[in-house]
Amino acid sequence: MNDRSASHARSDSRLPLLPYAADTSPPASPTSRSWPRRYMLLHKRRPLLAVLCLTLLSLAVFSLTFLGHASDVLQRVSHYVPGAPPLSDGSSSDLDPSSSTLPILDEEEQESYSPLVRGPPTLSYKDNLRNDTKYITSWISAGWTNDVMTYANLIYLGILTERVPIIAMFTPSHIGGDAETIPFGEVFDVPRFIQESGVQILEWDEVKDSESDVVDDLGCWNIWEAVQYKEHHPRDSAVPDWLNIDISYTKAPNWVKSIPDYPHDMCSTFWALARLGFPQERAKNIGSPAPSPKHQLTLDPDDHLLCYDYLYYACATQSQEYDYDYAPQWRHVARYFRWTKRIESIVKHYVRQVLELPAGSDVPPYIAVHVRHGDFKNWCWNAEQPEDCFAPLSVIARRVTEVQDELRERKGVDIPMARVIITSDETDPVWWDEVRALGWKTVDHQKARTVETLGRWYPVLLDAAIQSNALGFVGTDRSTYSILSRRRVETWHDGATRTVLWGYKGADDH
Repeated sequence: MNDRSASHARSDSRLPLLPYAADTSPPASPTSRSWPRRYMLLHKRRPLLAVLCLTLLSLAVFSLTFLGHASDVLQRVSHYVPGAPPLSDGSSSDLDPSSSTLPILDEEEQESYSPLVRGPPTLSYKDNLRNDTKYITSWISAGWTNDVMTYANLIYLGILTERVPIIAMFTPSHIGGDAETIPFGEVFDVPRFIQESGVQILEWDEVKDSESDVVDDLGCWNIWEAVQYKEHHPRDSAVPDWLNIDISYTKAPNWVKSIPDYPHDMCSTFWALARLGFPQERAKNIGSPAPSPKHQLTLDPDDHLLCYDYLYYACATQSQEYDYDYAPQWRHVARYFRWTKRIESIVKHYVRQVLELPAGSDVPPYIAVHVRHGDFKNWCWNAEQPEDCFAPLSVIARRVTEVQDELRERKGVDIPMARVIITSDETDPVWWDEVRALGWKTVDHQKARTVETLGRWYPVLLDAAIQSNALGFVGTDRSTYSILSRRRVETWHDGATRTVLWGYKGADDH
């Protein structure tokens, strides 16, 4: 990874901060999918069996760890016997491979792969793309939630250009650069996405062998340099390095920027970007590619695999569109990013622990709260005193009461304060004492040993999933983490939501 890639490890847009120990070595954890893939590559039988064994071993470690620590996740629970996380809804974990829901491969089964490619992953991606299909891809370069939005933007652009999106992995920008990447399909249920959205997608590990040493050459569009004026190069990303792709970039025309000569907005409309994916506009704007960093090749943007450097700032009409109900990238794409069954099962186990419920019991409706402070302290220019920047807990509690009242009136559901689960990056112990005084609960990932048993990705993933499964949600204004959680609660559960404003004293007075 080059120095410029490191400079984009954090985005200036909005992501939550969680207390991770970045100086510790990555734990042993399952790094491949623990759910049956839509196209299981059976020709790699032995490695897959090894992965399955490791996954079972990890689940066993998780179970044993929780047996010793689960009752301390929040506070000790009387008359409760902690159990291992279930592998499927409502059923306890059984680590006997003969009864596991993990797939057992048969020697006689034939290879299976996506019909969108020629066959199993190849050493060079070019050998696996069909001649009768066009594709589109792009890279991520921010924190995890922003990267989720970026991939949704890519898929929506694929819909407009009638191309098959190829989605890469998530990179560990928020959990320490020495952590492993995690596949998109280990986080989100890809088969369910395809079925419910009607949109066909691929993951890069279905196209190119993840262990390949072949460096592929590719021509891509440089959008980043056309929409901002501080950095005179494409947006850097670690993803091409992970995929072994050497890119020759062509700077996009200035008309892709929605508001010309305005440095405070970097939006490009989807249709402005889509124009570059069709023959006439492509022909008008190619011809001046920059050399690729490794092979020093100059390649025009590829037509078979359309490629853009960065799509986080893509929009339909305005920036920060995920905040609005009309946003097409949410309505047609991101709303269908549902968690894998594995994550859903683990989340139910955590919520039962936090709410002091018996193992295997139904999870009752609850309210989730996300309070982000952390690096938002750097945006408190309008606050006369530092303590004036963020809303006090009394204001957040008022928003929770509004959610309670709405759910009671609209759905006939009464959720007490004891079923409020809060996540935050706040480190002040006095603040947390006030949270406990309200009767609210939280997940203590250190006591639950989430990192040790599941891996460094899982605190941030589980917190997001816990929020999204709530019937009510109170979030932090201008946090993309809160924005997506709010949209999930509203869309998936017809839930009640509120957003707490901040930045100066009395910002959320109403």
